[in-house]
Amino acid sequence: MEANIKRVSAVLSAPAPHMVGDGFRVHNFFPSGYKIKMSPFFMLDYNAKITFSARNEPRGVGVHPHRGFETVTIAYQGAVAHHDSAGNSGVIYPGDVQWMTAAGGILHKEYHEAEFSKDGGDFQMVQLWVNLPAKDKMSPPKYQGIKHDEIAKYTLSDDAGTIEVIAGEYHGTKGSASTFTPINAYNARLNNGGKATFSFPAHYNTGFVIVEGSIRINGDEVANVDEFVHFKNEGTEIEIEALENSVVLVLSGEPINEPIAQYGPFLMNTQEEIQQAISDYNQGKFGYLEE
Repeated sequence: MEANIKRVSAVLSAPAPHMVGDGFRVHNFFPSGYKIKMSPFFMLDYNAKITFSARNEPRGVGVHPHRGFETVTIAYQGAVAHHDSAGNSGVIYPGDVQWMTAAGGILHKEYHEAEFSKDGGDFQMVQLWVNLPAKDKMSPPKYQGIKHDEIAKYTLSDDAGTIEVIAGEYHGTKGSASTFTPINAYNARLNNGGKATFSFPAHYNTGFVIVEGSIRINGDEVANVDEFVHFKNEGTEIEIEALENSVVLVLSGEPINEPIAQYGPFLMNTQEEIQQAISDYNQGKFGYLEE
């Protein structure tokens, strides 16, 4: 196995946070925080654990458009409600996942769930932007709301913990979310001393977010809470060991080798498509959503 280890490229500390709306205090690991190859994952905003005070008026982000990609929100602490112009709405609680395919265009808003807002408390989330291949960018929007108890789970031996398979496959356990390109997304919930192994193709872009605890990777590198581990595009095998009770978001996917044009909430292939998205939005073609 030694020759086939997928080695760590870097262990990255959380960049300085910024607010998204008034409800999300995020560290952007990429693309602005670090210039790393993570396609098909275009963006990773990590809302490290923060305590929000009680408030009657929920904090959040008002109505905004998306086109050309998917947003994936994974809840670890707190609760987020959302609405979109395709008529979807829902709330995600700790362990839940909201996988929204904006594709051809959607209006969206997300904010702290009303009861959580009134009580206040710990809040911790991850939001990913997952790029879509050119042929799928103008697909109809869709929504996958995946409750924690619906997520496929693989129980590790020796009481090491559990792998929650959000997307992709882990040792024959298939993920709960459907994806447009090959993507693996897992929550590895490991007990102190627990070990887990992963195997991804060498060319897949791979990274871990340490959501809780700390781990040792391939018997060597150590990564701590709120850090991001980026792997080299070589080798296939990774072993992690929890140095305390830990939660690790595992991401690995086949890169989409197509040009990218991005402007604000639009992620397309050409500047002409960006201009079209702006025009369509201004003409109301993304539907209607009340503030």
